[in-house]
Amino acid sequence: MIFTHTSIRTRDMDRSIDFYTRLMGLKLLSRREIPQNKAEIAFLQDPDGKGARLELTFFREQKKFIQAEYEDRLFDHLAFDVKNMEKTIDVMRNEKVTITDEPYKIGPKGPVIAFIEDPDGTLIELIERS
Repeated sequence: MIFTHTSIRTRDMDRSIDFYTRLMGLKLLSRREIPQNKAEIAFLQDPDGKGARLELTFFREQKKFIQAEYEDRLFDHLAFDVKNMEKTIDVMRNEKVTITDEPYKIGPKGPVIAFIEDPDGTLIELIERS
């Protein structure tokens, strides 16, 4: 078996595509309707095609869209490597992105990490490796 992608739900496909392409640097690979389950999906990936693919899923008939409180979540987070944490956090702050954990270093020689949320509250870890 080969792991191919992760899918997360969105309540607004256009807003999520904008977030993940403009702010997170992903490239939109495809977008299409899935009439069998009244959904729309979009696949995104880093421009070099090296990282995992992200599938955004919008179910047209989904009435409730509630992100569980942090302690009650089953899905934990997505993770992105960033080159410059300070610059990335500044951009996120200017874009009014929710920053749940300000940058901090993991050990004396470890990476700097921070956490933000996408427009639907999906947690995203940002990692700057030394």
